[in-house]
Amino acid sequence: MSIPENTRPLAGPAPRLKAPAGATDCHTHVFLPGFEAQAGGPQIAELATVDNYRQLQQWLGLERVVITQPNAYQTDNGALVAALEQFGANVARAIAVITPDTPQSELERLHEKGVRGARIMQLPGGAVGIDRMLAVEDVIQDMGWHLMVQFNGRDLPDYHEELQKIKGRYIIDHIGKFIDPVPADDSRVDDILRLIDKGNAWFKICGAYETSLTGGPDYSDVSPIAKRVIQHASDRIIWGSNWPHVGVNRAQYPSDAEQLDVLLNWADETTRQKILVDNPAFLYGF
Repeated sequence: MSIPENTRPLAGPAPRLKAPAGATDCHTHVFLPGFEAQAGGPQIAELATVDNYRQLQQWLGLERVVITQPNAYQTDNGALVAALEQFGANVARAIAVITPDTPQSELERLHEKGVRGARIMQLPGGAVGIDRMLAVEDVIQDMGWHLMVQFNGRDLPDYHEELQKIKGRYIIDHIGKFIDPVPADDSRVDDILRLIDKGNAWFKICGAYETSLTGGPDYSDVSPIAKRVIQHASDRIIWGSNWPHVGVNRAQYPSDAEQLDVLLNWADETTRQKILVDNPAFLYGF
């Protein structure tokens, strides 16, 4: 089965934000030739290769990347490993899909390649959900890895107890992914702040366009949530482009420069240095 080449824009007007040295994109996906979608996940519309991403990296002025295993590949981390090998250990890390049955030998192989976390996806198409989250943590805890957890923030009360049981580090993904956005003073945003204050939770600024009803460039309905969490815990915030934006159709494809420029409105220069460089360097060992 042949997957079409990438047709997404990989260059354009420079972002207004000049990324600092060592800037890290903490959420991107790759789709490589020779790796097919697996049962249970969505189909792959077109490729998103390492060379494609390097062009985007140059456009946005980024230096480091964290690749997230996409839903399409489910538990097959083959493309993820191939991408890590192409990028090189000096600039790339990854979040794989791990199950409670993943053997120690495989964890060690993935770690050597640059994997530093396990993806938990509590949305349609996800390979491993919150029902297996704590069992996955038991498998990865000796590796020093973290969990990356994505869910609909409106359903946080359903998952809050399980999240509190996580012993190691974990990331609350996609600005809490409230579908649809809620006010910044919503009790579920309060709960996110309390989870962060426990000391082991991080928060990723990523994919505002996926949930916003008002749209870019301001994302005025998601922006207050992001700003509140950034102001509360700037040492626990990371950023991701969410490239290649597979969750939206081409007619709604967001501006990649805009995804970086939102930080101009959400954080001052000192805080942007933390979000783009210092925090990911600590979390991923760059």
